[in-house]
Amino acid sequence: MAVLIPALRRGLWGALAVWMAGCAAVPAADPPAATPVSTLAETEPPTDAEGKPLPPGVLSRAMRAYYADVERSLRAQGLMRTEIAPKDAPLTRERLIGDFLRIALYDEYADAGRGFIARLTPSHLRRWEQPVRMVTQYGASVPQAQRRATDAEIRAYATRLQRASGHPVSLVPEGGNFTVFVLNEDERRALGPQLKTLVPGIDRASLRAITDLAPSNFCVVFAFSPPVRYDYSRAIAVIRAELPARLRSSCIEEELAQGMGLANDSPEARPSIFNDDEEFSRLTRHDEMLLRILYDPALRPGMTETQARPVVSDIATGLIGPTRTGPRGAHP
Repeated sequence: MAVLIPALRRGLWGALAVWMAGCAAVPAADPPAATPVSTLAETEPPTDAEGKPLPPGVLSRAMRAYYADVERSLRAQGLMRTEIAPKDAPLTRERLIGDFLRIALYDEYADAGRGFIARLTPSHLRRWEQPVRMVTQYGASVPQAQRRATDAEIRAYATRLQRASGHPVSLVPEGGNFTVFVLNEDERRALGPQLKTLVPGIDRASLRAITDLAPSNFCVVFAFSPPVRYDYSRAIAVIRAELPARLRSSCIEEELAQGMGLANDSPEARPSIFNDDEEFSRLTRHDEMLLRILYDPALRPGMTETQARPVVSDIATGLIGPTRTGPRGAHP
């Protein structure tokens, strides 16, 4: 089983790092062979300064307070905007083409042997050919009211992803191929055995990128493809249960969209959630058009940037026009 996209949502990192000092994360074009699951060690629990395991929930409570501070800080700076088509970020055909090529035809991370490192790597076009069936799984720490609200949010967002891409996307009660976990710190660290069951042969780097997720990463998504193919067969997203509402919704929107095949982030993408500057926290009209391009039948999984560029150019012209800004006609 080949890992094709680990996409990490990075966030601010400061006060919690000091606290944790006393306690104790992207797909390559040619991913490594799967590691037999029997050889994978489980994640060690966090410890205090004396090496003693922390009681369950202690680290999670500290992280909940930390992420609340992160959200307040971002919003105080005017970030995490929710406009779908902001007037101060006009969209042009050239920008749409460039952003699509960078986001869909490059990987943000590469496997360095012992784990993933941030390194822009040319890749191939990847997407789902089968219907995307999302299913949620919650840790015991997540209250029932939050589960119901998150299910409703993901169900509505799946409908939006389907409208934007033209590809079948839905939330199902069981048997899905795109699992969305909502877990606290302790629950995520213990996720290894379930990941091995969901993705037989999952490699060491992917497993550890999830179970050892750094506090600076709000959430993560991995999409998997059969060997020597570029169509996805399974995806796993992990959302931290400690996140406050706005950050949690932002993670849901970015990770689920990236799990559709928009694997990279770009500092030049605007207005877009596929940018680590946190300016926008919701899928924008620009991002919807990226999904429309990705699932256009004129493109096919496995294309390189050279193969895809002229096709993408034609599709973008159809969406925006040759020179003017803004979408042409109605857009979902």
